[in-house]
Amino acid sequence: MSIQYLKKATKTPETETAGAQEVVEAMLAEIDARGEQAVREYALKLDKWSGEIVVTSQEAERRTRDIPDSIKRDIEFATAQVRQFAMAQKASLTEFSTELQPGLTVGQRVIPVNVAGCYVPTGRYAHIASAYMSIATAKAAGVPTVIACSTPYRGEGIHPHVLYAMKVAGADVILTLGGVQAIATLGYGLFTGKPADIIVGPGNKYVAEAKRMLFGKVGIDVFAGPSEVAVIADESADPEIVASDLVGQAEHGHESPAWLFTTSRELADTVMKRVPELIELLPPTARDAASAAWRSYGEVIICDTREEVAAIADRYASEHLEVQARDLDWWLGRLTCYGSLFLGEETTVAFGDKASGPNHILPTKGAARYSGGLSVHKFMKTLTWQRMTREAARQVGQVTARISRLEGMEAHARTADDRLRKYFPEEPFDKGEPVRA
Repeated sequence: MSIQYLKKATKTPETETAGAQEVVEAMLAEIDARGEQAVREYALKLDKWSGEIVVTSQEAERRTRDIPDSIKRDIEFATAQVRQFAMAQKASLTEFSTELQPGLTVGQRVIPVNVAGCYVPTGRYAHIASAYMSIATAKAAGVPTVIACSTPYRGEGIHPHVLYAMKVAGADVILTLGGVQAIATLGYGLFTGKPADIIVGPGNKYVAEAKRMLFGKVGIDVFAGPSEVAVIADESADPEIVASDLVGQAEHGHESPAWLFTTSRELADTVMKRVPELIELLPPTARDAASAAWRSYGEVIICDTREEVAAIADRYASEHLEVQARDLDWWLGRLTCYGSLFLGEETTVAFGDKASGPNHILPTKGAARYSGGLSVHKFMKTLTWQRMTREAARQVGQVTARISRLEGMEAHARTADDRLRKYFPEEPFDKGEPVRA
């Protein structure tokens, strides 16, 4: 493989997360021991919030009634897109039963979890889209109780636009909480009496670490890190659009990687010139985040062939992967590791982030090698069942007894023996040599 780094990252997300574990571990222990009082204290200390935690329907209506109709229509449109895609995903899951042999019927049921916790971050930006991405998908899966949390915004309650998105998406309970204390509340069932079966949603490194530590007690969507984008481009791509898309994702935060994989040196040189220029045109908050992200985490890699580009893309396994190159069907068939794929100049990560339909809560830090993003599947369990006639138990019982004894598990074998003896009292069977030791 012949590749050349025109720009290489000086940091990785892992270098910035080492201290989070100790902080989160202490907070979770404190909240586990002291419950809701500890949560209230953290809410006051970290978010300056001393108001009610549970948002009543009357309060939600009061705080969202003055939102302009045009904004409401946009949120409703985007939520409907996400819901429709999630319903199509649900339709791809099927229950079935099949007879493996005469008298032995097995099957699968597809059942949603009972309680889902959806975290919606509000820090540098008010993440309206994260509300309907998680909540609408959970409701499409059929989850009976969806509990949503979001951080108080600038000393007030939940940002009105985020709150409206939560309502439209179908949240059953809304809590004014952010950070580790929100994740702990969802996991332990504080303020609601309903511990979440799964917790989903993006967040900072402390939120991600809290989800990781609670995993096992609850399910989670993905092991998340800072948002990532990679763009594959050849000489047919428009360097201005490529540069714009890299900057568009770098504004997520100081630790957000943006990568360009290309076969064109000319395009790479142009993009590297334009990215800093476009960053300088951003408003202060976005400029600060994007400049730090590009400086420390941006990379530009030149390859000789598209096969090499594809191999690099699969190795990086980026959260978002754009392809602005010829022969899009080849790329669709060849690429295997990404959170979500954006084919052609006409689509962009921002479309997926906000309104096109597929979910934007996606794996980062290489997790796309083994996991997909949030979908109805994350909220649903595929459960197996079986039923057997006595006649079918004749063969299965003998094989079970023999294999159990080969493993040294005599008690297992005897559960088969007892049935064979009861169902076929006059019939001799080869049940293997009893375990003596």
